[in-house]
Amino acid sequence: MVKLKFKSSSIKYINYNSSSLNLIFFIKGASLNKKILDLDKTYNLKLSKLQKENLISEDTNNIRVTNSNGKPDEFILHRIKLDDNFNTDYFRNYCAGLIRDLKNEKLNDLYITLPDFKFFTKYFNELSYFYQTFVEGFVLGSYNFDKYFIKKKSSKNINITFLSSEQKELIRAIKNAEIVTDGVNYTKDLQNEPGNFLTPEKFANNIKSKFKNTSIKVKVMDKKEIRKNKMGGLLAVGQGSSNPPRFIVLTYNGAKNKKNKPIAIVGKGVTFDSGGISIKPSNNMGEMKADMSGAGVVAGLLLSAEKAKLKINLIGIISSAENMLSGNSMRPGDVVITSSGKSIEVINTDAEGRMVLSDALVYASKQKPKLIIDLATLTGACVVALGELTAGMFTKDENLKGKLYRSGMKTFDRVWPMPMWDDYNYLIKSDIADVKNLGSRWGGAITAAKFLENFVDKNIPWVHLDIAGPAVANDVNNYTKKFMTGYGVRLLFDFISNEK
Repeated sequence: MVKLKFKSSSIKYINYNSSSLNLIFFIKGASLNKKILDLDKTYNLKLSKLQKENLISEDTNNIRVTNSNGKPDEFILHRIKLDDNFNTDYFRNYCAGLIRDLKNEKLNDLYITLPDFKFFTKYFNELSYFYQTFVEGFVLGSYNFDKYFIKKKSSKNINITFLSSEQKELIRAIKNAEIVTDGVNYTKDLQNEPGNFLTPEKFANNIKSKFKNTSIKVKVMDKKEIRKNKMGGLLAVGQGSSNPPRFIVLTYNGAKNKKNKPIAIVGKGVTFDSGGISIKPSNNMGEMKADMSGAGVVAGLLLSAEKAKLKINLIGIISSAENMLSGNSMRPGDVVITSSGKSIEVINTDAEGRMVLSDALVYASKQKPKLIIDLATLTGACVVALGELTAGMFTKDENLKGKLYRSGMKTFDRVWPMPMWDDYNYLIKSDIADVKNLGSRWGGAITAAKFLENFVDKNIPWVHLDIAGPAVANDVNNYTKKFMTGYGVRLLFDFISNEK
């Protein structure tokens, strides 16, 4: 395990410690040769002809040099090419990969000489967020889930000092990055928990414990209260399991004004999804421990919002169940009555996420929020359509669509708009109930969103995010490999920060 401690310093006043490494960035074409020569003057660092040629070449962008003339002990010289492949995730992704490679070395201190912002104004609107991506990269890249190893690696501390003349913006960036990544990592911890250690009840207890000493109020409904509230969709999904469902409500009043309507964030909290009677294939079924990823984002987002003391009101709503097989499981062909009074014909018991969300969206609507956003690992169809790089975004509100898209491009928790035309409604029309829980094989992510639309107050703006692709471990970036990703926290934190 690696513990990172971040510091800020001006280049003029830095004293390098022993066992230290300095990372310096160079911009291709920006007087690159002169800057390489300046290393001799600044650090008395003598690069060989081969090292200089490698740094300038098209095929190499990273060289490591031992400093035999003093401190720091070593340098990493990294060349940046500002071409069509450069994006706002560049430094986050690079730093995540770097800390992953360095964490096993005998390294005490890492110094980062931050590049001049003037070269990156095309990509970043503000200096502070530019710096923030570096910090986020190191935190996300150092994430590890080793809770269940009997023999854990000893903890290692690395001090990371960022060097810049813009101290005010740098200090702000470090603080913001730590707040946001605290939420991301809490979400990841929840996602990566095995299903036997994160049943709906244990999920609720985890959240209560996490927010015990905060300003966030947590309310948990057990099965008896869920039944009292006639949440038939949630009850039906959970009825096959020996672990009963839970309905969790988190309330954060940062605006300190009841007139400020809250934003409702709703998360699918299926702690394990076997598919039920319509059982899933066994291959990769273990990933279904992360079918509560949307709920994890709700918890992580509220954690970050409270730490940042955002002046906004939020309601986090988590509908949690375990979708299992037993003699009590719901069956294909069943009709389920939800808390709205609307009935659902069950076509496939593996289309359960939309059913637990139906009651959550009804509950959210009754709170009269100014808008509702739900997140769910809802459909494989969305991954087929968009891959693992982005979430599907479903809304009829063009203003919200634009805002979330921009937040996604900024944070690299990207979203892509999908159709919400009413023409798709015929695909989920039932002959015996108000709606059926599955359409044809075509447009599966869209028909899932259209199903959810039935349970949202039409007068409240609403966005559905299908995060089935980016929530699960993937090879897209250095910080999304191996473990579940915490996708969605950075996106929504940026979004709600601008919704004051």
